[in-house]
Amino acid sequence: MSSSHSNRARQVGWFGGSFDPVHRAHLALAHAALDQLALDEVRWIVAGQPWQKSGRRMAGAAHRAEMVRLTIAGEGGDPRFVVDDREIRRAGPSYTLDSVREYQQERPGDALWLILGQDQLAGFPSWNGWEELVERMGLAVAARAQDEVRAPAALLERPHRLVRLVMPALQWSSTEARRLAAKGADVRPVVGDEVAGYIARHRLYSEN
Repeated sequence: MSSSHSNRARQVGWFGGSFDPVHRAHLALAHAALDQLALDEVRWIVAGQPWQKSGRRMAGAAHRAEMVRLTIAGEGGDPRFVVDDREIRRAGPSYTLDSVREYQQERPGDALWLILGQDQLAGFPSWNGWEELVERMGLAVAARAQDEVRAPAALLERPHRLVRLVMPALQWSSTEARRLAAKGADVRPVVGDEVAGYIARHRLYSEN
């Protein structure tokens, strides 16, 4: 191994979410980040108690994490995809900043990239400690080839690193997956076979 490669900081994608449930667009975004940023790893951070979604009924954290594991396994178990359950194990609301601080104590040499959609970027200044987050990690934001990445004004006023991840327009969503599952419709086109089977076995999102 060359010294230049061995001295290179590991590039790690930080992909957080409730994943309620994980779906094909999540997987496409993780692959886009992996390929376009030449990442060594994408860490899927499953939120235990997402502060943005307090009050909404959700599948249990263990179920949501297992669905992410099934999705990764369906990709041949790519070792560059890692399920990180630190926010499930930690009590209280799940804040990205707490998790990033903890991770950087464990792996201080890694370079982190926060993987976001455009809608998440728009609300980014509402995140707990977002100013510190942009000092600790870069932002990788999904956008279609013809679209500009629209950073909020508060972010533009601060030093930050922002890169664009070119993605096609994808219609899959967790909301759609839950809607289909609730009425007993086929959810496989949204979440894939393994996750669909898991949802059915555990009667997740069922109205009954």
